[in-house]
Amino acid sequence: RDPAHQRRLQLIAAMAPFETLLVEKQAGGLDILTLNRPQRLNAVSMQMCKELADYFAGLRDDYKTRVVIMRGAGKGFCAGLDLLQQSDLTPKDAQAVAEVHPSENEVSKTLKGQRQLVEMFRKMRAAPQPIIALVHGAATGAGFGLMLAADIRLVTPQAKMNVAMFKMGTTGGDMSISYFLPRLCGNSVASELMLTGRFIHGERAVQTRLASELYASVEEMEKGARKLAEEMLAGEDNGLRLTKECLNLAIDAPSFEAAIALEDRQQVLMVVGGDWKRRIGNFGGKKQSKL
Repeated sequence: RDPAHQRRLQLIAAMAPFETLLVEKQAGGLDILTLNRPQRLNAVSMQMCKELADYFAGLRDDYKTRVVIMRGAGKGFCAGLDLLQQSDLTPKDAQAVAEVHPSENEVSKTLKGQRQLVEMFRKMRAAPQPIIALVHGAATGAGFGLMLAADIRLVTPQAKMNVAMFKMGTTGGDMSISYFLPRLCGNSVASELMLTGRFIHGERAVQTRLASELYASVEEMEKGARKLAEEMLAGEDNGLRLTKECLNLAIDAPSFEAAIALEDRQQVLMVVGGDWKRRIGNFGGKKQSKL
């Protein structure tokens, strides 16, 4: 990126409420969310985990923000958890846990840390705004989970993703990966990646439906993301939110009838309370002028 853009990001960082994230508020309701620990390849620290959870939680009742583009600063998207960081438990916390569960101290501490980590995925999943992930370089472990939890994923050829935790002696079911991966690419590819920790790169990610589109460079990918966002922002506010909600509920719907019932209710809400009549009128006028 050019020096002027870098200076602008530094100014935003100085004014931002977050230490590990940059949030740029754009015209029309677009947020550019940047994971901003480039010196650690944007590895997720406990501070970043908390800030991501706080940011996504804030989106639930934020009607000014309508679309989010999420990216990583520097050479990659997110290199998983920051394994060099010490436990987030203070000595006082550790003592309190030991007093309640004297024989399960390590299990309790680890479970507490695990629950803190996955909270960012819960809040991200609940956010009503469409989230577009731009992935270049590494998206491993928790970074892979963040990519998968987005609604749309764009990649460059240099993007490389894997279920890093399997290679580190734990299970491949972590950081929401076991939920999203088989739903996106099917059980066979999900099993391959989760049971081996193999890397998958940008081109194959598109072939296996993990990503929507492959771009030659980060710059081209960002242009593509903005175009996508512009098309979304042209829609009606509640239509955007309800469509995302419909997708998220329908993918786990217990039956065809349940999905149809959800669609019917949402359509009635939009027709009765939305901007439908004006948009239909405008659409009809444009069609007549073309004819």
